[in-house]
Amino acid sequence: MDKRKKRIIRKSRIKAKIRGTKEVPRLTVFRSNKYVYAQLIDDEKGRTILGASEKQIEKIPSSKRIDKSKALGMKIAKLASAKKIKKVVFDRSGYAYHGRIKAIAQGAREGGLNF
Repeated sequence: MDKRKKRIIRKSRIKAKIRGTKEVPRLTVFRSNKYVYAQLIDDEKGRTILGASEKQIEKIPSSKRIDKSKALGMKIAKLASAKKIKKVVFDRSGYAYHGRIKAIAQGAREGGLNF
């Protein structure tokens, strides 16, 4: 079994346990080789409330990927607060909780989201 299939199995195990609602949406992340994406999803209606990616982040003086990911977490928190969302459920999508995934979570917490 290759790395991608193992991640999908972990993702399905995690997704079976957590659900997002309109009041408490699911903050899910996707990590490609180049960028990181984050979305707030309402699982009851099956729709994305809002989304953002590192592509939308302004240039940061340090070009570290972790700094861009943290800025993405802050941006998603800012967009969520504009829609009056304070609490979310974090879905790491089968990725290990370190590096860029952890930086998104820390940035979202610093931006005002609770999870």
